[in-house]
Amino acid sequence: MNTEILGVALQIVLLIVISYPLGKYIAKVYKGEKTWSDFMKPVERLIYKVAGVNPEEEMNWKQFLKALLILNAFWFVWGMVLLCTQQWLPLNPDGNVNQTPDLAFNTCISFMVNCNLQHYSGESGLTYFTQLFVIMLFQFITAATGMAAMAGVMKGMAAKSTKTIGNFWKFLVLSCTRVLLPLSLVVGFILIVQGTPMGFEGKMEVQTMEGQTQLVSQGPTAAIVPIKQLGTNGGGYFGCNSSHPLENPTYLTDIVECWSILIIPMAMIFALGFYTKRRKMAYSIYGVMLFAFLVGVCINVSQEMGGNPRIDEMGIAQDNGAMEGKEVRLGAAATALWSIVTTVTSNGSVNGMHDSTMPLSGMMEMLNMQINTWF
Repeated sequence: MNTEILGVALQIVLLIVISYPLGKYIAKVYKGEKTWSDFMKPVERLIYKVAGVNPEEEMNWKQFLKALLILNAFWFVWGMVLLCTQQWLPLNPDGNVNQTPDLAFNTCISFMVNCNLQHYSGESGLTYFTQLFVIMLFQFITAATGMAAMAGVMKGMAAKSTKTIGNFWKFLVLSCTRVLLPLSLVVGFILIVQGTPMGFEGKMEVQTMEGQTQLVSQGPTAAIVPIKQLGTNGGGYFGCNSSHPLENPTYLTDIVECWSILIIPMAMIFALGFYTKRRKMAYSIYGVMLFAFLVGVCINVSQEMGGNPRIDEMGIAQDNGAMEGKEVRLGAAATALWSIVTTVTSNGSVNGMHDSTMPLSGMMEMLNMQINTWF
């Protein structure tokens, strides 16, 4: 139990310690200052050239919004076409069929607005091709779109003018190439090392402990899970999301995935302070948000670790806390922390199938839903 609490504390400390330098780095990226990631400039220039945009052209808020809407409209049509024809496209070793137009519409709208509501199970409802070129692609775009919009707001605040707020296309590309992609590569490497699948083979055949044969889905999981978390998206590769042992195989991957949900939202507060040169404002906002978050974590973790009083009345030992719906490899504390992190960010991913068995902790989740826009 003490080890579990230590794991929770470690994640929170890592978030606080890393969010500051990351926020400073993000501010430098958006301001066009020199950073270690400048080696990506040739790639970015190629993207601008292919897209036919001038990254140095200043936009007012109307032009900024127009570019944002056009981009999302294009990718919506892209997603509809691919989802409705996926059975005839490459990378479909399991023979999954097309999504119906209404389901494809729901999927595209949901992922384009960063809602990520899933009316399908990834193992059977998508192919490897659409997992990569619709779901993963959308999760990069929606996260980068939100970050680009924030960059425009920061530029306007710094200049104390809304006549020009930067270039949407430039902020979008920088968000992907300088922030989301590097972090996703680091997280993805950790997942691969820990056992998350990264390949294009079909379902693997395994022997169960009972001697039966079972087919287990796999695929390019490690490529998609990082941006699911880093972009505060939440759409699971597998149907049961990060409670699946291949999507979240170990306690280390659980820490990394849970950490990934909050790190960019927390860093963006510091980025606001650095970009606008109003650090005290950023510290104040960060402190209020962090306090509310910690209140939720402390109450939820303590309640989950304390067990369910109804089960206590039955004389059943709960030395590991309230384990109903929890994954044994992760424990009650890690699941309780995840439930708060995913709620305050409106991420939606889960690492257990019942996040709050205690009434008070459930109330804390409802409270956090009211403040999820903070993160």
